[in-house]
Amino acid sequence: MAERVRITDVSPRDGLQNEAGVIPALEKVRLVELLCATGVDEVEVTSFVSAKWVPQLGDAREVFEGLAGLGLTPLPGGEGGVRQPVLSVLVPNERGMQSALEVHGRGRLIGKVSVFTAASETFSQRNTNAAIAETLERFKPVIAAARENRLPVRGYISCAVECPFEGPVAPAKVADVAAQLVRLGVDEIDLGDT
Repeated sequence: MAERVRITDVSPRDGLQNEAGVIPALEKVRLVELLCATGVDEVEVTSFVSAKWVPQLGDAREVFEGLAGLGLTPLPGGEGGVRQPVLSVLVPNERGMQSALEVHGRGRLIGKVSVFTAASETFSQRNTNAAIAETLERFKPVIAAARENRLPVRGYISCAVECPFEGPVAPAKVADVAAQLVRLGVDEIDLGDT
């Protein structure tokens, strides 16, 4: 086992995306600020996804505008030796990546982007309206743009153990999806049991 555990907090994105009411951007900024103060290594702030599909995350630009005012830096060893966590975002496709890059270009706050797929075809269809192969195809321009902008890429694989629709997922299926993500050029793989 590793001597150090790396913690990524995804509550501003994953934790808030299903809330019934829209939480004001300033409250999200405050949540990220408080999470940064805890010493976590990374905070996944939001997703650049259509507000039509995920209304709670339709204010991604506004949240980053608020974060820019805090003087956060995504790199270790900031002012006075204070270490700030990496601020990351989830991007579902090329359009989301372009929006993320527009925000990134304003303050260089985004330190990593994430893409997501699943090891279950049914879950992939219901979550992204696309087959696993289609989601992987969508990632090609996202990863290319990330490379061009020197941003690391995380690849999420949902349903790594079991799917709520299909039941248990074969480990070989998870390994196959992970291998495809590596071939596409992701820097890290995160497995999730959805």
